[in-house]
Amino acid sequence: MRRLDQLLANLGYCSRREARGWIQAGRVTVRGAVNDDFGAKADPADVRVDGEPLDHPDGLLLLLHKPVGLVCSHEVREGPNVYSLLPPRWRERNPPVTSIGRLDKDTSGLLLLTDQSELVHRLTSPKHKVPKVYRATVGADLSPALIPLFARGTLVLPDEKTPCAPAELKILSPREAELTLTEGRYHQVRRMFASQGLEVLALHRARFGHLELGDLPAGQWRELPPDTFAVT
Repeated sequence: MRRLDQLLANLGYCSRREARGWIQAGRVTVRGAVNDDFGAKADPADVRVDGEPLDHPDGLLLLLHKPVGLVCSHEVREGPNVYSLLPPRWRERNPPVTSIGRLDKDTSGLLLLTDQSELVHRLTSPKHKVPKVYRATVGADLSPALIPLFARGTLVLPDEKTPCAPAELKILSPREAELTLTEGRYHQVRRMFASQGLEVLALHRARFGHLELGDLPAGQWRELPPDTFAVT
């Protein structure tokens, strides 16, 4: 049960003050009846605004095909961000919609967005070892010796003390590879290759856990069922 004015504000409809005006104007109903008490509590499933059910009252979970050129930060000074691709109301939700892990500005591919903080924590926690698959194009030919090097779990990146977790490398062509990680360090894929003298020219995340982009175009998103990552 949640206060009506707080409910509308948290779901991005309007400010809390504006919500009180909507409620007192009769735009909000609970179980079909107008309730002009903005402090009244109600089950979100019973609430309608202008006759319409509430917009995703139980939370959002989205799979986005992130294009190159957008950041995953809410900080305006960092430039255009992935949240600009979403409907305006979703950008006003509280808790805010945020990314589960990040892809840097020059990386494309699968990005999950949600306003469920518990899910963010669970899927980014190192102990859960969620596999993430990246496809990288590098500036020089790849050596087969990289496969056991990355797999051993002994590679220590510059300015770090603990080695990277074992990672699976598949060489797809002389300068293209697929790398599967179970952790998410800062710019990890680029830094792993750079430690061996290889510059990553293009990077794309193809899979997150069991999820793939399929034919989803860059810049587009699709909703995922709330139980996509249900604990079993």
